[in-house]
Amino acid sequence: MGETAPYKEYLAGLIAGVATVVIGHPFDTVKVKLQKYNTEAHGIKYRNGLHCTAKILQTEGVKGLYRGATSSFVGVAFESSILFGVYSQTKQSLQLRLQGGVDSDVPMPRVIIPSAAYGGAIISFVLCPSELLKCRMQVQGTGSSLPSSRRYTGPLDCALHTMKNDGVSGIFRGGLTTLLRESIGNAVFFSVYEYVRYYMHLQLKSSLSDNSNLLDMGIGIMSGGLGGVAFWSAVLPLDVAKTIIQTAPDKSSTRNPFRVLDSIYRRAGIRGCYAGLGPTIVRAFPANAAAIVTWELAMKMLGIRHD
Repeated sequence: MGETAPYKEYLAGLIAGVATVVIGHPFDTVKVKLQKYNTEAHGIKYRNGLHCTAKILQTEGVKGLYRGATSSFVGVAFESSILFGVYSQTKQSLQLRLQGGVDSDVPMPRVIIPSAAYGGAIISFVLCPSELLKCRMQVQGTGSSLPSSRRYTGPLDCALHTMKNDGVSGIFRGGLTTLLRESIGNAVFFSVYEYVRYYMHLQLKSSLSDNSNLLDMGIGIMSGGLGGVAFWSAVLPLDVAKTIIQTAPDKSSTRNPFRVLDSIYRRAGIRGCYAGLGPTIVRAFPANAAAIVTWELAMKMLGIRHD
C-alpha cells in the first residue's frame, strides 16, 4: 500500500459503511430481536429468523426492518471510516517498520492482527452509543413490553430519555463488551480478508488478467463475505451479551458480559449464547462483501494503491 493522502482512506471507509447499512440493517434488526426476546426467562418468542421477519413485516411493514437505521447510518458510516482508515494507516506503518522500509504485499499476522485490533478498539467508542440507540429502537415495536406512551419517537428521543434516566454514562452502557467484540472480531475479519484475497489473487490473477475489474470484484465479494462470516462466528456470544446489557430496563443490572453469558447458558444453553446466528450469518456475507467491494472501488477511484 503506497503513500497517499490519509483522508482518502477514511473517506473510502465511510462510503463502505453506508453500503453495509443499506444491505445489512434488516438482517441486524431480526438478529437483535432474536437476541432480546429468545434469551429471556419466559421462553422463546420467535421460532427462527424467518418467523421473526414475517412477524415484523406483518405488524410493522418494511419500515420495521429498518427501525433504528438512522443512528446506524451515522454510527456505521463514521465507524467504518475510522476502522478502515486506522487499519490502513497502522498496517502500512507497521509493515514498513518491520520490513526495514520495504513495502510488501504478503500478509503478516504480526501486522494485520494488532492493526485490526487497534482499529476495532478505537471504533468501539463510536459504535457503543450508536448501537445502544439502535438496539433500543429495534426491540420496541414487535414483542415490545413498553407502553406506547413510553416508546421512542426516534434516536434523539431515545438518547435524551437514556441520559435523563441513566446520566451521560448511560449512553456508553455495554462499552467494555463492544470493545472486546470489535477488537477480537476485526482481528479475525481482516486476517481472513487479507489471506483469502492474497491467495485468490495468487491463483487467479495470471489466468484471468483480461477481466481484471470483474476479477477484483469477485475476490472482494469472497474475501469480504468470508471475513464477515468469520467475524460473527468468533464474537456472536459477546454480541448477544451486549444486546442484553444495552436493552436491560433495569440500569442496575450487570454490565459484565461473562456474567450475562453464564446466566444465558444456564437458562438456554449454547443455543442461547448464539441467539440470532441465522440472520447474523446470512447478513454477514452480503453486508461485508458489499463493504469490501465498495471500499476497494472507492480506493481505486480516489487513487489509493491496494495491491
